Amino acid sequence: MPSFTVRRLSSGDEQALALVAREETDFTGEESSPPLAPADARAYLSDPAVWHWHAEADGQPIGFLLAYVHPQRHGEARHVMFDEIGVREGWRRRGVGRALVDALHKQMRAEGIQEVWVLADNPEAGAFYEACGYAVDEVQGVMLSHSVADREA
Repeated sequence: MPSFTVRRLSSGDEQALALVAREETDFTGEESSPPLAPADARAYLSDPAVWHWHAEADGQPIGFLLAYVHPQRHGEARHVMFDEIGVREGWRRRGVGRALVDALHKQMRAEGIQEVWVLADNPEAGAFYEACGYAVDEVQGVMLSHSVADREA
């Protein structure tokens, strides 16, 4: 089995971030997204609340994980929202996703953060998260969104 490495992205990794956006379909099955503008990508990668890892083989991304650190108004001072994970189709079921989740958990321990949560939108994702030690806490309602651009000022 070919080997891979996992590393957290930082400023200077804008091209790797853009590549994943352009090739989104191979990682997640979703439509490709336009990459961030260079200044926005630098700001994203420099933000200490953004934790973004890539699994790489031969210098190319084969998987990614994105999480955000959120300060809390009560209880623990911070928690982590595990937002997204994707692994190239040809690399699935080879330990890439698990290695990315392990990197997230290691970072949490290093930062003294105990709680992480993730939303699973399909049974396969739910089974993966459960295999990584996650458990269903409670049934959540439907996510709602709103764009202020839709309204006049």
